[in-house]
Amino acid sequence: MPHSPDDKKRALTRLRRIKGQAEALERAIEAGADCNLLLQQISALRGAAGGLMAEVLDIHLRETFEHASADAAAPPASDNLDATMKILRTYLK
Repeated sequence: MPHSPDDKKRALTRLRRIKGQAEALERAIEAGADCNLLLQQISALRGAAGGLMAEVLDIHLRETFEHASADAAAPPASDNLDATMKILRTYLK
């Protein structure tokens, strides 16, 4: 779970965007929109959910590994985490 105020704000902003997209999709379905529009909105919703997942995963990994490296007196793992998150964000798109 995001603990810092900035992390919480970013996660909530993404979640509110997802909520807005879901509401727009609901309205489009109720209005009888064409499948092309619905598919486009579903794709955007899925991308936004993937973005939220990547954001929370990034926060979790950084908290986990930064605390572990601080405890073990090892060098910071931020470079490795950056590379890992870049790969994961690409995968989650």
